[in-house]
Amino acid sequence: MLKIWGRLNSVNVQKVVWAVRELALPHALTEAGGPFGGLDTPEYGRMNPNRRVPVIDDGGFVLWESNAIVRYLAARYGAGALWPADPCVRADADRWMDWQTTEWQPAQGPAFLGLIRTPEAQRDSAAIAAAVKRSTACALLLEQALRGRDFIAGSQFTMGDIPLGCAAHRWFGLPIERPETPHLAAWYRRLMMRPAVQGVLTLPLS
Repeated sequence: MLKIWGRLNSVNVQKVVWAVRELALPHALTEAGGPFGGLDTPEYGRMNPNRRVPVIDDGGFVLWESNAIVRYLAARYGAGALWPADPCVRADADRWMDWQTTEWQPAQGPAFLGLIRTPEAQRDSAAIAAAVKRSTACALLLEQALRGRDFIAGSQFTMGDIPLGCAAHRWFGLPIERPETPHLAAWYRRLMMRPAVQGVLTLPLS
């Protein structure tokens, strides 16, 4: 059975659990990180020297870094589905996974931490405003990419939609003003109707 270490209010753990559920893989989640602790033990350090979540153990193969885990699971268990057979479609999905990690998630970070996990009296309003501006610019870029597409790589739901969907869930869940993004919103609604995401992406954000 696939083993996962992490906590479900981590956006990176959400990616992995969602992918696992899309693939209908038997799995066990050990709560770790944040209030659950456990990352400073020697055992955890041997699995992930960065001491972050998530980590998986798939029959003795240990892997960390959330998008790498999603790619691995898609390639091993979802060929032709989460892992598109067409290399061009696969590369399209793959680049959006990287974009989520390098652009949209970092842009959102200060706004999410400031508005969701920081008491109001301690918030850095300037940092939050800057993060909202940056993350909104990313959302508008994604809005254009989704024009005429059901999913990020075309008509098929792929691995690329999972990290993006987790980031979109945070963006739509933030208590901020947002511009109209009809294509992004329609895509997000399609994702949230999938059985595998139920109980993984929830509101309110925490």
